[in-house]
Amino acid sequence: MNNKPSCKIIWAILLLAFFVQDNFLIAQPAKYSNAFMDIGVGARNLGLGNATIASVSDLSAGYWNPSGLVNLEQTAQVGFMHSEYFAGIAKYDWLGAAFSLDSGKNAFGINAIRFAVDDIPNTINLIGPDGSINYDNIRSFSVGDYGFMFSYARRISNNLSVGGTAKIVYHKAGSFAKAYGFGIDVGAQYKLKDFKFGVNIRDITTTFNAWNFSFTDEERTNLLLAENEIPDNSLEVTMPKILLGAGYYKRFNKFELNAELAIDITTDGKRNVLVPAKPLSFDPHLGVEIGFADIVYVRGGVSNIQKELKSNNIDKKVTAQPNIGVGLRFKTIAVDYAFTDVGSKETSTFSHVISARIGFNKKSK
Repeated sequence: MNNKPSCKIIWAILLLAFFVQDNFLIAQPAKYSNAFMDIGVGARNLGLGNATIASVSDLSAGYWNPSGLVNLEQTAQVGFMHSEYFAGIAKYDWLGAAFSLDSGKNAFGINAIRFAVDDIPNTINLIGPDGSINYDNIRSFSVGDYGFMFSYARRISNNLSVGGTAKIVYHKAGSFAKAYGFGIDVGAQYKLKDFKFGVNIRDITTTFNAWNFSFTDEERTNLLLAENEIPDNSLEVTMPKILLGAGYYKRFNKFELNAELAIDITTDGKRNVLVPAKPLSFDPHLGVEIGFADIVYVRGGVSNIQKELKSNNIDKKVTAQPNIGVGLRFKTIAVDYAFTDVGSKETSTFSHVISARIGFNKKSK
């Protein structure tokens, strides 16, 4: 028997429950709000364990560190990524474009992200007021998160670049619930010989999502008959996060080495990471890439390093998430693959991620 529809209902309930949790207070902001914006874009970056803040230099920089947009190899790049989670029930897609101006002195980029579960059966009106079941009343809906990012970067000197990203966040759960949010990221990159340093402060102004819930009278009646609580309009807060990166790049004839150590610093209290504390928690991750002849690239990364309880529920052990990836380049076309986790720290949900990009017009020096 095919249980995929029932699985979709389960995941839809979990996603909707995540959306409408009632602890959206300014004094105690909910952790993991807008969590889909933390998954990441570009299979190359995911294969590196998200350790790319200091070295990112393609169109995905609008997401990871907008200051890296000035290092585009071409005057224009477009790219996309597709991945599926939970046995293909949830789909994550990214589409982006970036453009270099004034020989790389200025650049801007546009990114769009969608994370959603589609074709979910709506059974609110399945049972009528008289207790009869009418399968014709079943409709389908989607639960989706959308992020739109508009970035600008400027080269201050040969070694220093800065940038910013304005982002609009939109959540929609069928016709029942929707939310809008707005946030700003700022970043910088600095080069010192073979070393690279980067910082990106996400949601520097704090991002607020205003939730609005809407049900018909019949839906409200059926929800109350089933002893379900009808949620009220609410406010969700995403606190600032500081992403730091230090990288090293070296070329040896046809081989090249790119390594980076990054640390995510969250400001919303104690989290389940390697160094949990209040109000700041520290989550380190590492990525290494080896390239040959500017064609083939092999990548590996370590992320989600944390302390977990052993089977005796007393002692703790350190665990980490491995990430691997490969990439192929042919002139201005790049195709990347990564085998990585969606980001869950409780269960392994490893997925295959594929992304591609193409550049237009070699940038003049």
